[in-house]
Amino acid sequence: MATLRQLEYLVAIVDEGSFTRAAERLDVTQPGLSHQFQALEREAGGPLLERLPRGVRLTPAGRSMLPHARAALAEAGRATASARRAAGVSTGELHLATLYSVSSGVLPAVLGRWRRQHPGVRIRLFEHRRGDEMARAMAAGQADVAVGPLPEGWEGTARHIGTEEFLVVTCADDPAAAAPGAPGVRLSDLAEREWVHFTPDSGLSDILEAACAAAGFRPRVAVRTEQASSAIGYAAAGLGPTLVPANTVPPYFGGVLLRPDPPLRRRLTGYTRTSPDPVTASFLDLLGDHAPLMPPHVGRRLRPAARTDRRPPRERR
Repeated sequence: MATLRQLEYLVAIVDEGSFTRAAERLDVTQPGLSHQFQALEREAGGPLLERLPRGVRLTPAGRSMLPHARAALAEAGRATASARRAAGVSTGELHLATLYSVSSGVLPAVLGRWRRQHPGVRIRLFEHRRGDEMARAMAAGQADVAVGPLPEGWEGTARHIGTEEFLVVTCADDPAAAAPGAPGVRLSDLAEREWVHFTPDSGLSDILEAACAAAGFRPRVAVRTEQASSAIGYAAAGLGPTLVPANTVPPYFGGVLLRPDPPLRRRLTGYTRTSPDPVTASFLDLLGDHAPLMPPHVGRRLRPAARTDRRPPRERR
């Protein structure tokens, strides 16, 4: 059976591109590394690497083994950290996977509070563009806990932490912000507009496309960006409306916020592959208690229809 040390050698050789540099990185002799790697290849039943004049190249067997080797090493590291935390050791790392939008909207306040409560436990953050990408990484053992929408059919531990709301962002003089009578804006009323959209590999792109499809149209694109924060800035500058999680909206910006009618919401969870250790469970508790899904400044900025009566307040009856 392959040992963790042999798997570490495989990963180091691939990452460094040569046996010599891998031996230097691991502080072992090159003959010793080569001997252990040959034992790994015998265990695997054939070559894992092709030696080239300038580097190495994975064989099909090597390409198949490499992601499992990385996952095994990551899992071993987390097993040690979990045992140390369970034994009361207050140092180490908590590995956290999340989406870009959740990272910028939900996590800063939570991680700030976590740092004050657990100053000796570092956070290693893995950010993903899409929920399905993050789920695959979690299944491969990337992190202790993931924060985002719960993958369909997930078999590990999951804890609901709340529901975030999506809002339409547009510029201050947008006619949609002055439409009388409505509590927000129907996306169908924006069907002829050009939108601040997201790059196709962003999960926010799927959400915008699905919301517009439900309203009966496909959004025309003024500009695409990968980040919600950039989309907010472009929409406030007048490039077109966009749709973002409420918690990604900064306290001060020059645009207008409108609630879609009907509302658009997304459930967020913290999920793990196995039962969480005490520190991971503590993080999930903190997340559930303090995740800013609708920050107060956003609620105050939400703008329903502007009044068509433009008389000064004293003249209104």
